[in-house]
Amino acid sequence: MKYRQLGETGMRVSEISLGTWAFGSEWGDVPDEDSYATLNRAVDLGVNFLDTADVYGDGRSEKLIGRLLKDRPGDELFVATKAGRRLDPHTAEGYNHENISAFVERSLENLDVEALDLLQLHCPPTEAYRQDDTFEALDRLVRDGKIKHFGVSVEKVEEARMALEYPGVATVQIIFNLFRQKPAEDFFPLAEEKNIGILARVPLASGLLSGKMNAGREFPNNDHRNFNREGAAFDKGETFAGVPFGQGLEAAEELKKLVPEGYTLAQFALRWILMHPAVSCAIPGAKRPSQAEDNLAADEMPPLSGETMDRAREIYDSAIRPEVHHNW
Repeated sequence: MKYRQLGETGMRVSEISLGTWAFGSEWGDVPDEDSYATLNRAVDLGVNFLDTADVYGDGRSEKLIGRLLKDRPGDELFVATKAGRRLDPHTAEGYNHENISAFVERSLENLDVEALDLLQLHCPPTEAYRQDDTFEALDRLVRDGKIKHFGVSVEKVEEARMALEYPGVATVQIIFNLFRQKPAEDFFPLAEEKNIGILARVPLASGLLSGKMNAGREFPNNDHRNFNREGAAFDKGETFAGVPFGQGLEAAEELKKLVPEGYTLAQFALRWILMHPAVSCAIPGAKRPSQAEDNLAADEMPPLSGETMDRAREIYDSAIRPEVHHNW
């Protein structure tokens, strides 16, 4: 496993890390024993950075990671969690010191740690990025020793750029994959200039870039790939990166032609992300140890050629860009 600096946090994180949304909810039923085995296998293979959120299974994901931290005291592991989506209603005004502090205390308890390595605002409304009070609250939590660093998880490139107006923001988590290439154009240069850590989330477009899906694929009722395709529960860009399912399948078939022999489309998609030096790490999820193993093998894949990168961009421009680029 190779490692990269996470901005100015001092954390050196695995290029391919692990997202744990699936451990909590909205990805069908995932038994805790499978989730915990996946966590351990990922760490065995060199992952040292885990991304979670307080709403993933209403704390279930955080508690599993807390158990891992206790069971593996000899491993240097960094945990990023997120807060804000517990607000009801989910409004910008709710991102205040009182509420964020309460969320932090709950995450500290779930993870059983004294301070959070990284707290990220969890895709707040755009107006929250115009609220000085929100970021002053985060600064105060750092001074109080509750959090070591803070960042934001965003839906839109515009929000990522707005967040960097606040000097305390150390990281930005943003959807970036072969089907969502806008950040490389309109955000990465600014992030590199300011030495901001970038977490590339939804790197496999909810499985569209796994190479394993077909038009007949059905998803359980409690899987967001069933109920959120049109944004019924949250931003539709979280599901299949906002790409219509059939359209994404067709583009994935074109991308498969670029995959070197011996590798999978998923590994190719992760290697493509790592070709961008602005990215600190990609955070694919995994439900089983075998999925984690497959994803992490991408770190050993040779760099992609300029010709391959150009062709991947052509596929995006022709098949995907008109659908997603202007939306996020």
